[in-house]
Amino acid sequence: MDFFAPPVGFHFLVVFELFPQTPQDFRFQEVSGLDVEIEMEPIKEGGQNRFTHQLPVRNRYTDITLKRGLFIGSGITLWCKNAIEDFLFVPTNVLISLLSPEHLPLQSWYVINAVPKKIQVSNFNAMENSVVVESLVLSYNYFTTIGVESLFSGAASVGASISI
Repeated sequence: MDFFAPPVGFHFLVVFELFPQTPQDFRFQEVSGLDVEIEMEPIKEGGQNRFTHQLPVRNRYTDITLKRGLFIGSGITLWCKNAIEDFLFVPTNVLISLLSPEHLPLQSWYVINAVPKKIQVSNFNAMENSVVVESLVLSYNYFTTIGVESLFSGAASVGASISI
């Protein structure tokens, strides 16, 4: 594994903390929206008209979009259907991992309390022979990042506490 080269974005894994799931529930062709932004509040300083201070308020997380081929009998599809059609929302956590060529996680994003917000199915076209793509848009509370560096720092702290 080459830690000095940037990782490629085509080898990843998406795991929902749902039951039941099928092997198709881990197969996604695209993940987008792992964005976080700090909301800022402008504060004008008394007596100074030249500038405004920007103070951090809270984090704002954008929706995550997952794309995959349409699978019949999927546990994730059932979870989304229950939310959209029956208004039965069951928040779940999702782990999105960028994988190395050896299939080991390089960086992971642990998404907390995700709920389906939108389901979109691609167009049907009699003139094309293409796979029907299902897009799932998830809203969630926040995500935490788990990286390889946290493994090294954890190993260093464990090593520091071991005495021979």
